[in-house]
Amino acid sequence: MNINNDLDSLYELTPDDVKEVIKVAGSAFQDDPVTIFTFPDERERKEKVQYGFYSLYKYGIKHGLAYATSKNLEGITIWLPPKKIYHSTLTMMRYGGFYTMRKVGLKMEILKRTMIVFNYMEEKHKELVPNDHWYFQQIAVKPEEQGKGYGGLLIKTMLKIIENEGLPIYVDTNTEKAMSIYQKYGFEILEHTIIPETDVPLWCMLRKPK
Repeated sequence: MNINNDLDSLYELTPDDVKEVIKVAGSAFQDDPVTIFTFPDERERKEKVQYGFYSLYKYGIKHGLAYATSKNLEGITIWLPPKKIYHSTLTMMRYGGFYTMRKVGLKMEILKRTMIVFNYMEEKHKELVPNDHWYFQQIAVKPEEQGKGYGGLLIKTMLKIIENEGLPIYVDTNTEKAMSIYQKYGFEILEHTIIPETDVPLWCMLRKPK
């Protein structure tokens, strides 16, 4: 892919940034329905949820486009290319899964809840978009920096780069607020459902190539 100067305004994340990056994601997703379902205890959620993002960012930095608004990490995001969207559990263990398990602990209830959500979301992703596409995997903005345009900066810049590929872009979200924001950037709802065995909503969305 030809990445042009549009990315010069952003900071490219490196493996050295991961431990600070997951703090941003952890704080931004404290009230997310998936986070609450996985960690019902608020005290445990505040302490441990950040570690669930460790493998995601280790993998995303290696195989996708992983950027922040600046070195201050006001906002962060990951976008995965077509051939790197799906990966095995073993792969994610190699990208920090063992570290996450040490930090979170081997609580079977947490593991079970995590697998219920993410297995369903992945299968729905594969079902709805079987052809080549990009995956807008995540965006997070520090709570104290929200409402200042950092999220919009990340989305607009990444879309400008990726839409040159002429491929659709998939995103899923568990909040109506995020769904409404993504609609403003051209994403259309493919399906809205509740994840079975949970009370977690799911919006599956696609942005068609221009």
